[in-house]
Amino acid sequence: MTVKIGLVGTGTVGGGCIDILQKHKQDFQRHLGVDVELVRVCSRNPEQAAAHNVADIFTPDYRDIVNDPKIDIVVELIGGTTVARNVVLEALAAGKNVVTANKALMATHGQEVLDTAAAAGKEVAFEASVGGGIPIIDPLKHSLIANEIGTVMGIVNGTTNYMLTRMADNGMGYEDALKEAQANGFAEADPTADVEGFDAAAKIAILASIAFNSRVTLADVYTSGISQISPVDLEAARGMGYVVKLLAIAHRTPKGIDVRVHPTMIPAAHQLATVNGVYNAIYVVGDAVGETMFFGAGAGSGPAASAVMGDVLEVARHVQQGVGPLVGCTCTDQLPILPVDELQMKYYIRFTVSDKLGVLAAMAGIFAQHNVSVHSVVQHSKKESTVDVVYVTHVAKESDIKAVIEEIAGLDDVLQGPPSLIRVEE
Repeated sequence: MTVKIGLVGTGTVGGGCIDILQKHKQDFQRHLGVDVELVRVCSRNPEQAAAHNVADIFTPDYRDIVNDPKIDIVVELIGGTTVARNVVLEALAAGKNVVTANKALMATHGQEVLDTAAAAGKEVAFEASVGGGIPIIDPLKHSLIANEIGTVMGIVNGTTNYMLTRMADNGMGYEDALKEAQANGFAEADPTADVEGFDAAAKIAILASIAFNSRVTLADVYTSGISQISPVDLEAARGMGYVVKLLAIAHRTPKGIDVRVHPTMIPAAHQLATVNGVYNAIYVVGDAVGETMFFGAGAGSGPAASAVMGDVLEVARHVQQGVGPLVGCTCTDQLPILPVDELQMKYYIRFTVSDKLGVLAAMAGIFAQHNVSVHSVVQHSKKESTVDVVYVTHVAKESDIKAVIEEIAGLDDVLQGPPSLIRVEE
């Protein structure tokens, strides 16, 4: 039996999938006993189809794919939550299995997608939505299901990891690191989704939902980006034995799910601390297996297409063997999402303030007023009229830290720029 595939999206990842199919089709038959055939492709750019030698099966209308009775699997690779949502839902309703790399869709409309698949008795696979070529969703759904997962934490955005690496290793400022990342093709012209943490937030929403068997959506994830981080902060972290990473963090706690994305200081000895450049890594702790880590390329044509085609081949095997979906939605619990204001941890805060008498005393009084215990305070001369004052707290409550920052910001002619806040994850 030949399993027929329709591909929607012929960009970087879609093109990679076409290349893999053309290169390894015979290998799939010989090694896996799976005969797959790409019978239709769709995108807004017919020249991309021509570049990959599939112009003869090109269509500009995705409905030609979802309504084709011969097609068994629809692969959605256009991204976003509008047209892509229509493609996925219409394909399922038409009796097709779906493979997608769409993190935004699964993080916002995952329940709708999985419910639609269940109603149709069809399969949705989305390994490539998190971590590029790193296998993580399948291990969580299969290899690690005997565990109660307590923590999923990772570097899941290559753009910000590249920038922080360059800033830490070469002393580059934020703007210069961003320009270099864009020049090298690691950052988009509009980098907002990456540098403000929204890309990572979608990914941790998906991972937390699977790991904790409870629905977490993009809107549930507290998100803060790296735009206020400077080489001064990274050097200070190094001096204290820490490394700064933009981490996507999810913890199962007795009170519910703690899920967030923000710049984080982690000990230099932590497994994630040595993950540099555009690489991604995801750290998972289970009650039986203990600590595990998944590492690899988090983006790009090859890695992402590898994950997509892995899903395609697995679903194709099920189609050939007449096997229904093995794992559908696993969100059987309804755990509460903990408000970020209840977070309790150590904090690093850097203020750029006016260099004048009484400023440090006023700031110290504000910390004391809000019951925030300071572990250390260091003053660095910045220029003639300003200084950087760096505080590291003992364990404190997030709401109290926010109150301290807000009150210091309200002091007359004191704060000379936005503060830098980095949470410390031991």
